[in-house]
Amino acid sequence: MVIDGIDVPDDGSVPVDHIGELLVRTASGDQAAFAELYDMLSSRAFGLILRVLVDRSQSEEVLQEVFLEVWQSASRFVPNKGQGRTWVLTIAHRRAVDRVRASQSSTDRDVRAGFRDLGAPHDGVAEEVELRIEGAKVSDALNQLPDAQREALTLAYYGGYSQSEIAALVGAPLGTIKTRMRDGLSRLRTSMGVTA
Repeated sequence: MVIDGIDVPDDGSVPVDHIGELLVRTASGDQAAFAELYDMLSSRAFGLILRVLVDRSQSEEVLQEVFLEVWQSASRFVPNKGQGRTWVLTIAHRRAVDRVRASQSSTDRDVRAGFRDLGAPHDGVAEEVELRIEGAKVSDALNQLPDAQREALTLAYYGGYSQSEIAALVGAPLGTIKTRMRDGLSRLRTSMGVTA
């Protein structure tokens, strides 16, 4: 009678660990043995992983990692020190727990970063002064532009109009509005010392 990959003889002799035999064959590069091992244990390993992680897609990823590790490290399985099924399921459990810990560490880092940013001092007065100074510089630079360029930029940035809407509002062709805006922005950058 075979129970969980172990052939338990009726005569009381030593049980045969079929999964252990498959691991030994897998260690020598036997792909058919690995495929049979996967067929015998993947659903049980997946169930174990899913109980730990709960998330199905993460469990599928971890299952792939588990069988990759089994393929790569099957030579470390020692048949006389334990059952093959136990060895594979221990890897599955360890990988699932590692994923939970990694996920928790990531969440903890995000929370710590959030609290650190929350506690950062914020000088609202200095920020308000900077904004007013910058606003005054922009206003002065805009006043130095020709009327047509200033009008197009003011309608776009302060009025929220699109280039085609500005063209309709001022009664100019769209290409002319685009040129006015491009030239006006270029002059603003130059007068404010901004390099594009």
